[in-house]
Amino acid sequence: MQTLSLVWGILSILGLGVAFIPCLGSLNWLNIPFAVVCLIISFVANSQVPGRSSAAVGGIILNAIAVILGVIRLAIGGGIL
Repeated sequence: MQTLSLVWGILSILGLGVAFIPCLGSLNWLNIPFAVVCLIISFVANSQVPGRSSAAVGGIILNAIAVILGVIRLAIGGGIL
């Protein structure tokens, strides 16, 4: 589950990169919910391990970045009214 959270974090960052291309900013409406679900899965994966797991923490960081930058991109591009 830790590896899954890291892989999904990488996919959400890649989706964010595609959404930064002009005229494709509306893809953030799909990427943000995906990253939020992945963020929840990353928190669950991190809580199941008694020590620190770097894969789950990496997933948390990547998904949080994808959510924050996606919301900023939607606000700047006029996608949030």
